[in-house]
Amino acid sequence: MTFSNKLTTWYLQNKRSLPWRETNNPYAIWLSEIILQQTKVAQGLPYYLSFLNAFPTIFDLAHAKEDQVLRLWQGLGYYSRARNLHTTAKLIAFELNGVFPNNYKDLLLLKGVGPYTAAAIASIAFNEQVAVLDGNVYRVLSRVFGITTDISSHTAKKEFQELAQSLIPKDHPATFNQAIMDFGAIQCTPKLPLCQSCVFNSSCVALQTNMVSKLPVKLKKTKVRNRYIDYIIFQDPQKNTIIEQRLEKDIWQKLYQFPCIDRFEDTHVDIKTVLQESFKHFKASKITLMTPSPVQHILSHQKLHINFWIVDITNALQTHTSWKDLNNFAFPIVIHNFIDSYSKE
Repeated sequence: MTFSNKLTTWYLQNKRSLPWRETNNPYAIWLSEIILQQTKVAQGLPYYLSFLNAFPTIFDLAHAKEDQVLRLWQGLGYYSRARNLHTTAKLIAFELNGVFPNNYKDLLLLKGVGPYTAAAIASIAFNEQVAVLDGNVYRVLSRVFGITTDISSHTAKKEFQELAQSLIPKDHPATFNQAIMDFGAIQCTPKLPLCQSCVFNSSCVALQTNMVSKLPVKLKKTKVRNRYIDYIIFQDPQKNTIIEQRLEKDIWQKLYQFPCIDRFEDTHVDIKTVLQESFKHFKASKITLMTPSPVQHILSHQKLHINFWIVDITNALQTHTSWKDLNNFAFPIVIHNFIDSYSKE
């Protein structure tokens, strides 16, 4: 039995029941694929359902305000995905009359759609014979076929793409692509793969040569940089505060935050001096550090060390946001969690 036949047989017996598999609507499939970039299914599923509920069609999403899209995305991370999602929705709705590109080549032209996402949409929604290539696929193919090429190298993508393309059947590419992704997520997992019950255990090169834990090979490691942020949360007698929008091309672009001291060096912050130098028009009556030890928040390339300071002031804020209205704004999840916990105190 061929690789694709074995894989498909396994999939039909073990596949996960997921709502985007119950439709061939390219909008729903595109939405699921964008959400699942850098996100596991268990985390992404509630977001998918929330987005479809709020925006049943591409036109609903296109007409939404960006803040509304970002609020729904809150907690998923990689917020550029949400901004690209909204941009692409407007393009398809207003320039393409709501009609999705129906092939891999044209799908690649959409903002936020890379080779993997284009292949997934093209195969699942339009039955095009184009293989997906993601972390799951690298892992399955490297183990079953014993490929020791470093997957972070320049040559790996072409090598693995050619192999995957040679394996995908012409008659059911959607099933094959979903099967290999599920196989990597359920059976051939990064740690503790289920080798004894694997349909390939008699032919898997990695299992036969005791290389399962060593494949796939990835030598290049992501360099993580430390970043230190102190948020200053002003609070006047009327329970008003100040927020601002992050507009720079940096982490959390277009999301809201409190005024802050943001730096890459672990320098000591004298909050009283900061207030005197930068916020001297506020009359601080009480300063409270709400984080005895900094909150650590991990991003793909940065490790954030975050402090929250509550600064009670005696004079009323002129330009302000009421504390009870903060839930109308999209914040990074670490700030949202602080607001939520502080509101309950």
